[in-house]
Amino acid sequence: MGSNELQEKDATGALGHDLSNGSSSNLEAARRLAKRLYHLDRFKRSDVAKHLGKNNEFSKLVAEEYLKFFDFTGMTLDCSLRSFFKAFSLIGETQERERVLIHFSSRYYQCNPNTISSQDGVHCLTCAMMLLNTDLHGHNIGKKMTCQEFVANLQGMNDGKDFPKGLLKALYNSIKNEKLEWAVDEEEKKKSHSDGTDEKDNGSQTKAVSRIGNSNNPFLDIPHDPNAAVYKTGFLARKIHADMDGKKTPRGKRGWKTFYAVLKGTVLYLQKDEYKPEKALSEEDLKNAVSVHHALASKATDYEKKPNVLKLKTADWRVLLFQAQSQEEMQTWINKINCVAAVFSAPPFPAAIGSQKKFSRPLLPATTTKLSQDEQLKSHEAKLKQISTELAEHRSYPPDKKLKGKEVDDYKLKDHYLEFEKNRYEIYVSLLKEGVKELLSGGENDAPGLKKSHSSPSLNQESPVSAKVKRNVSERKDYRPETPSIKQKVT
Repeated sequence: MGSNELQEKDATGALGHDLSNGSSSNLEAARRLAKRLYHLDRFKRSDVAKHLGKNNEFSKLVAEEYLKFFDFTGMTLDCSLRSFFKAFSLIGETQERERVLIHFSSRYYQCNPNTISSQDGVHCLTCAMMLLNTDLHGHNIGKKMTCQEFVANLQGMNDGKDFPKGLLKALYNSIKNEKLEWAVDEEEKKKSHSDGTDEKDNGSQTKAVSRIGNSNNPFLDIPHDPNAAVYKTGFLARKIHADMDGKKTPRGKRGWKTFYAVLKGTVLYLQKDEYKPEKALSEEDLKNAVSVHHALASKATDYEKKPNVLKLKTADWRVLLFQAQSQEEMQTWINKINCVAAVFSAPPFPAAIGSQKKFSRPLLPATTTKLSQDEQLKSHEAKLKQISTELAEHRSYPPDKKLKGKEVDDYKLKDHYLEFEKNRYEIYVSLLKEGVKELLSGGENDAPGLKKSHSSPSLNQESPVSAKVKRNVSERKDYRPETPSIKQKVT
C-alpha cells in the first residue's frame, strides 16, 4: 500500500513540477514514469492501466512513452494485442480501458502505417476483437458469432470502406482458436486459486456464480453478486418479440411463457420457481436472464392481444414483451426497470470512427457507473442535449428523393435510433430529478420481504468487488430497427 501511495505521489508531484517548468521537463518526467511502469519498478501490473488511462495531458505523454517500449513492426494486429496484454492487467473504469486501447491502436498504426488505412481503422478492429473474444469465449446467451457475421458487422467501418475479408477471417480464427488474456499479478493469481478452493467448500451457489464468471472483456462484463439489491419480484409472462439488433424472432420462439421475475442488481432474472435468496441460479435461469443496463421499459400501447403488457428494449436492441398481473403491477415494473437503468448505466463510449458513412450504434458498456447521482444526472442531461442536437441536424438534411436503397435505409435507421435514444435519456433524466431512491427503495406493489443489501449495484456509490456474469453481446454493430414493430401485428 505504501509503495502505491508513493508512486501516485511521485507522479502527481512530477506533473505539478513539470507543468510549471515547461514541456521538456514534463516529457522527461513522463519518460521516467513510463520506464518504471514498463519494468514494473515498484509498480504492479494492475497499476499500469491506471496511469495510462487517465484523461489528462501528462497521462497521455506517459502512455505514448510507454508504448514506445513495444515494437509491433511486421506483426499482425492480433499478435500485437496479445503481446501488449502480456505486460500488464487491463483493469480500471471502462473509459480508462478504452483510452488504453486507443493508445495501443495509435502505436500499432505508427509501426505498420501500410497495413490498415487509418488509426481509426486499427481501433475499430481492436474493439471488434475484444467484443468477439467475449462472444466466443464468454458465457453469453444465444449462439456464438460466426465468421460471416463478424465480417458483415464490420462492413463500411474502414473509413467508409470494407476491411479486406482475408484480414477479418484471420482475426476471427485467431480469437476463436485462442482467447485474449492479459497478465495478472502473482497475488491476484493466488487469490483466484484460493477462491477456487472456497468454491468447492461454499456450496452450489458459489459454483454457479463461478461458472458464469469471466473478465476477458473490459466493456461487457456486468456485476453479478448473489447479495445484490433486489428491487422487485413477481410473476410475469414473457414473449420474445425481436432478437439482438432487432432481428425478427423466428415464429416458433415467439410464444408466451410465465416466469417468476426477479429484478436483482442490473439483471432481470426469469426463473421457473419462486425466488429464494439462498437458492443457486440454474443454467436455465442464466440463459433467460436479461441485463437492463441502458434499457428502456414502456407500456406496449399498440399490442392489444393481452392487457397489462410492457415492452422492454435492451442495450443490444432485443425487444421483449412482459404481461403483468394488473395495470398497477405493470407500471411498477416499468418504473423499477427504468430507475435501475438510469442510476447504474455507465456513460456510453464516443464513436471510435468518425469518417464512416455507414451508421453504427456506439458501444454501451455494461459495467456499473462510478459517478455519483448528481454526476450521473449531469451525464444524462449532456447526452440528451447531444442526441437532441444530432437528431435536429439529421432531420435538417433529409436524403435526396431521387436516392434509393441503402442510403435512404441508413438515414431511416439513424433517425429511428436517435429518436429512441432521445426518449430514453428524457426518461432517465426525469427519473433522476424525481428522486429514484424513493422509487427503488419504496415498496409500492412490491412483494413482501424484498431485501436491500449493500451489495453492488445498490444506491451506495461505492463499487464492491463481485463476480461477473456475461450479458448478451452489445457489439458495435449496424443498428437495425426492431422487426416487426410493435405497431405491426405480432403473432
